[in-house]
Amino acid sequence: MQKLVEQNWDYTKHAKFYEYRPNYAPKSIDMLLCLAKGANQNALRVADIGAGTGNLSIMLLERGCKVVAVEPNDAMREIGIDRTKGQDIEWIRATGLESGLENESFDWLTFGSSFNVMDRNLALKEAYRVLKKGAYFSCMWNHRDLNDAVQKEAEAIITHFVPSYERGVRREEQRSFIEKHKELFDTIVYLEEDFYFHQSLQNYILAWQSVKNPYWDLDTNEGKKLFEAICEEFKKKLPSEFKIKYTTRSWSAKKQ
Repeated sequence: MQKLVEQNWDYTKHAKFYEYRPNYAPKSIDMLLCLAKGANQNALRVADIGAGTGNLSIMLLERGCKVVAVEPNDAMREIGIDRTKGQDIEWIRATGLESGLENESFDWLTFGSSFNVMDRNLALKEAYRVLKKGAYFSCMWNHRDLNDAVQKEAEAIITHFVPSYERGVRREEQRSFIEKHKELFDTIVYLEEDFYFHQSLQNYILAWQSVKNPYWDLDTNEGKKLFEAICEEFKKKLPSEFKIKYTTRSWSAKKQ
């Protein structure tokens, strides 16, 4: 079977830990749906690109959307298929750059924490191809509040072990990038919403195992030892339970 996951972004070992991550702020999804819907009174047909284990897809289904979930990683997709059995969703094994979806056939296209793991230039061209004229694409992420006392401590622990630690494109604003492609998408809408997520320290550590980064590879002994050292410090310095402040941030733009 052909391996479709993009180079350096194989989430096979991380898939089972996604349940420990918070989903997007519900009101944010409501507002984005309102934007995408416009005057359309019918159920929206949505392409959820990089659908993972179905977190965003499930929120879209709950809001009456017809979803086509595109996910190249077999482990992630299998969990998503199991979570959405019997619902109005089709799962496709493909990438966000070559989705195989039909031209101009979708009312909305979403990237839930996935826009940063692919070539964004090619991803926008593919989004333009599959969306109807005047339809929106949206990319979104959940960001921890790094000014929160607990998160400051967690960041200090990580940077102690990994001084060069960076979060990459997912933490960057996307407007300037989208504006470079005005021939494809314009009328940019930015939305953010804060929310709090109660987490035990044990589940917080499990959630970190869903994170794919270049600093600790859990498939290697070196990576495992580094992650275990970080977790030991978490256990020493973080409370056993706490609330984490997150912000759902999204950028949307309309097909020209």
